[in-house]
Amino acid sequence: MPPSTRGEAVAATELQRWPRALLLPACLAAVTLSAATLPEDRLEALYHSYDGGGVKVTGPALFARKNIAWGLSASAEYYVDTISSASIDVVTSASPYDEERTEYSVGFEWLYGDSVIGVGYTNSDEDDYTSDTYSLAVSQEMFSGMSTVTMAYSHGDDVVERVDTDFRDHVDRDTFGVGLTQVLTPTMLATVNYEAVLEEGYLNNPYRSARILGAQIPERYPRTRTGQALGFELLKSWNRKTSIRGGYQYFTDTWEIQANTAEIGASYYIDDEWLIDLSYRYYTQDAASFYSDNFDREYNYMARDKELSSFNSQAIGGRLTWNMQRDNLPLGVHRAKLTMGYDYLMFNYDDFTDIRTGDLYDFNSHVFQIYFSAFY
Repeated sequence: MPPSTRGEAVAATELQRWPRALLLPACLAAVTLSAATLPEDRLEALYHSYDGGGVKVTGPALFARKNIAWGLSASAEYYVDTISSASIDVVTSASPYDEERTEYSVGFEWLYGDSVIGVGYTNSDEDDYTSDTYSLAVSQEMFSGMSTVTMAYSHGDDVVERVDTDFRDHVDRDTFGVGLTQVLTPTMLATVNYEAVLEEGYLNNPYRSARILGAQIPERYPRTRTGQALGFELLKSWNRKTSIRGGYQYFTDTWEIQANTAEIGASYYIDDEWLIDLSYRYYTQDAASFYSDNFDREYNYMARDKELSSFNSQAIGGRLTWNMQRDNLPLGVHRAKLTMGYDYLMFNYDDFTDIRTGDLYDFNSHVFQIYFSAFY
């Protein structure tokens, strides 16, 4: 999906706070045919830092999962964002601010034959935005584990406010997803995913302004939006040390945004303890039908959110994982790993200008992570 209209910094940290599983070539070297299983018991901790475009976001996250009994697994997560913003939207129409966002999640997964059924609840809270999300997912393995079909649904109930007024409104969000993971050969996996998002309510930012011939007025958005995304990924293991991956996603919505994302990556085991992962992602999108950098007259809907404009972004990332030797682990922990990651993001806007200079806007961002997992 395109970046959230609530800000590129939040979108970036949301996408990366729990790093995607680093690709393990050994896992594809020989496919094991088995029934579905629950995820391993584990404790995880993450600290991340985002800095770019006048926005700084830092915070920790903690996650725990435990298999209880009768094929039931429970999980819980706690996540904090400390945000300091002097982004171009803020410095040109408001005052820089600091705030904190906290998020709590709980989930349960039940193993039944070759199926895993999961339910979850997430609460996110900050000064002017509160979100409650309820989710349900079902994963079914077929053909002796060669194929896995996943179906998911979530409902979000958000409250939007403005701290300096009594403004208050709501957003309802329903997300539907279906995916297929297929073993093509003993060394190749393919994944196809489809997602649809239906949103209704106050979908813009109460602080942001549009411009008519240079004069600022509050933005006005439609109160409904439907988006669809279709993506695929191919993972190939060359040997027990090396794997590569490539993926593509297409997005479109009723605001006439069309977006394309392409990503490539590679993983390599330096030795039994050290794994390096490198990736590159390119993203481009067209502007929403009601976006303009500077309107010539008043329209029913008007937006000047740069995330609804025409722009492209690139991300170059690297991660180094240390798989700790069992002899060095505390009693009860049979596996642990420490991951350090860095991503460099570049944003270039085609029709959004810095009104202080009149130049087209662009900026770069840095994301640092340190991530620890202990399996017990």
